Amino acid sequence: MNKDDIRRRVKARKCLLSETEKENAAERAFAILERTAAFKLADRILMYHSLPDELPTRSFIAKWAAHKHFYLPRVNGVNLDILPYDEQNLALGSFHIEEPTGNDTASMADIEMVVVPAVAFDRNGNRVGRGKGYYDRLLGDTKALKVGIGFDFQLMDEEIGAEPHDVALDIVITENNHIIVRHKRR
Repeated sequence: MNKDDIRRRVKARKCLLSETEKENAAERAFAILERTAAFKLADRILMYHSLPDELPTRSFIAKWAAHKHFYLPRVNGVNLDILPYDEQNLALGSFHIEEPTGNDTASMADIEMVVVPAVAFDRNGNRVGRGKGYYDRLLGDTKALKVGIGFDFQLMDEEIGAEPHDVALDIVITENNHIIVRHKRR
């Protein structure tokens, strides 16, 4: 199945979810993340504000904002800037997502964990995004642990074909799955 077919299939499935189902799935998936040693040890975490069809992230961010240093992306042309999360300094940005305001950008070298959105994941850490390449460009050189999080149906049984520019994840979490990816050495 190609990436466009995967996007269509997952989008159709997301349309069937109620807000309660989304919140329940998020609660279960983020509970798995919270129990990982990686999350317990990480202090500087890049999160994302979810779109309406994604696993909701706002409650999780609010729960941990006093204990972790969260950062959020802000669209800057074809790239993402990284800024500290501050509930008081958010504005509606690209794609109607709340983004941080200001000029206090951070370096990816300072980030220990990135929680990555996606349309779909496979068990090898490959992901299908929305097709714009924002996260692949952002994650290309980072040493941060990359964690994909989503609904169970976003985890594909078949392998997603990775292109040379695609950046694989280290962990994939859904409401009922916790997969640690063993990357082949290049």
